[in-house]
Amino acid sequence: MISVTRLFDFPYYQQEKYNNISDALVTKINGVWEKTSTQEYIAKANKISRALLRMGVQKNDKVAIISTNNRTEWHIMDIGVLQIAAQTVPIYPTISEDDYEYILNHSEAKYCFVSDEEVLRKVNLIKDKVPHLKEVYSFNTIEGCKNWNELLISGEDQANQQEVETIKDSVDPHDLATIIYTSGTTGRPKGVMLSHDNIVSDVINSAPRIPFEAGASRALSFLPICHIFERMILYLYQYYGVSVYFGEAIDKISDNLKEVKPTVMTAVPRLLEKVYDKIYAKGTELTGIKKSLFFWAIDLGLKYEPYGANGSWYEFQLNIARKLIFSKWKEGLGGNLDLMVSGSAALQPRLARIFAAAEIPVMEGYGLTETSPVISVNDMRNKGFRVGTVGKVIDNVSVKIAEDGEILCKGPNVMLGYYKDEKLTSEAVTDGYFHTGDIGEIDSDGFLKITDRKKEMFKTSGGKYIAPQIIENTMKQSRFIDQIMVIGDGQKMPAAFIQPSFDFIKEWAKIHKVNIGTSNEDIISNVKVIDRIQEEINLYNEKFGHWEQIKRFELTAEVWSIEGGEMTPTLKLRRKPIMEKYKVLFDKIYS
Repeated sequence: MISVTRLFDFPYYQQEKYNNISDALVTKINGVWEKTSTQEYIAKANKISRALLRMGVQKNDKVAIISTNNRTEWHIMDIGVLQIAAQTVPIYPTISEDDYEYILNHSEAKYCFVSDEEVLRKVNLIKDKVPHLKEVYSFNTIEGCKNWNELLISGEDQANQQEVETIKDSVDPHDLATIIYTSGTTGRPKGVMLSHDNIVSDVINSAPRIPFEAGASRALSFLPICHIFERMILYLYQYYGVSVYFGEAIDKISDNLKEVKPTVMTAVPRLLEKVYDKIYAKGTELTGIKKSLFFWAIDLGLKYEPYGANGSWYEFQLNIARKLIFSKWKEGLGGNLDLMVSGSAALQPRLARIFAAAEIPVMEGYGLTETSPVISVNDMRNKGFRVGTVGKVIDNVSVKIAEDGEILCKGPNVMLGYYKDEKLTSEAVTDGYFHTGDIGEIDSDGFLKITDRKKEMFKTSGGKYIAPQIIENTMKQSRFIDQIMVIGDGQKMPAAFIQPSFDFIKEWAKIHKVNIGTSNEDIISNVKVIDRIQEEINLYNEKFGHWEQIKRFELTAEVWSIEGGEMTPTLKLRRKPIMEKYKVLFDKIYS
């Protein structure tokens, strides 16, 4: 059996262990799901390798990949590049032209592969400012742009395949494999250098926690593959012989779920919140006994504790709720979904409870780009799942809590360093331990709990520490609140900027016959809306000490987004830009 020690070993391992999966990678093209078998995947990757060598690509050259959607071509390019000891530089498609220019220059990328016309347009705007960039190729057919198929045609000639094999054999597991530029909430992106072993070890050490049926599972992939979370999971899918179907777009996920009927998918908490809110909204439209049963099941699910901890009477009721109500949730998600893996941000405990009650457990994990990414993850089996935690630390990785509460991580998954920045690397890694910047604790059973970001905690003028993420995640349980950012560093009290859930507020206004106007500006200035949100704030404030409670808030008319600059590509708050954008509201609160 092939030993997996480098990233390009995964497809070969899959072919040998699972005997050529017919739908190893599947992308929807012109309305048809086009399948690529393991054998085709490998054959095309070798064509890419042969073509790149003929183009003069050498060891340690950088090749950028920018794709709006996940697709088969991404993986073929990835393996094709890695096999010849070059490195891939995945780039978020939604970042600014300035960041495109910075990353392509900083990485010194020789070639760039883009998915579509919009990405090409952005690259073309800055191409003249990137002297190392020799050529841009596209996956889609675009007039005036070279197409990646040219490489597949060039690579059909197998005359230099032995050169590919020789280079493959020379690649050491500790060699650099990829540079991933973190989106960051402030400043320029940092280039995280990850070796083959960093990511491979993380896959191998995480694998025992994932209850896949090897060779018989099907995944739907739609989180950005340029992020290490989805990318590592996709290598793990290959390791387990999982068929991977690539979602068309976020707004097509509902349709894709019904078409693909996956058994597993990854998600971020923001998406799970939206799924739950949509289900909840449908429940409010029911009438009579159906509505009563729906909300009885919801109430039951929100009290869920794993492993029968609530007793036999609760389990009896839960079985009924699963048959009558929760089974329909599962049908709406394709019918076969029995596992979701969540990362990138904190998952609200109520969502962990409700989805587990519905027999669609969410395995919440924790990690960072710098740790390839997984540090810990929950596992429903063997009492390895605890609501409100990110599970137990994976094998061969060690975690300790510093005196100030910061989580420190050591293991083969810790990055090589930041590209071209030894100073920043030495600050981030000391004595082999990576400083995560997160504050947390490990309980007596070994479960890790994240309490906040070290850099995001602040003090009021009264000297009291405020942990904003805990307050924000609690407040976001309100269906009236879509996004919230707690503020108050150096001020006498904590306050908040709130982006309301406009769709829900419109439903609420319709039911209660409240005239709130038509625009977002009308809604945020409506006294009844403000009063109703104040009720929500008051309710959740009760969970906190008086010094932590939100004393004032201001609503924003804009929907916070990646494009608007309020969110990172992984849907985290960009606190500094939000603060700058709403300086007038800040002054209004604290004047």
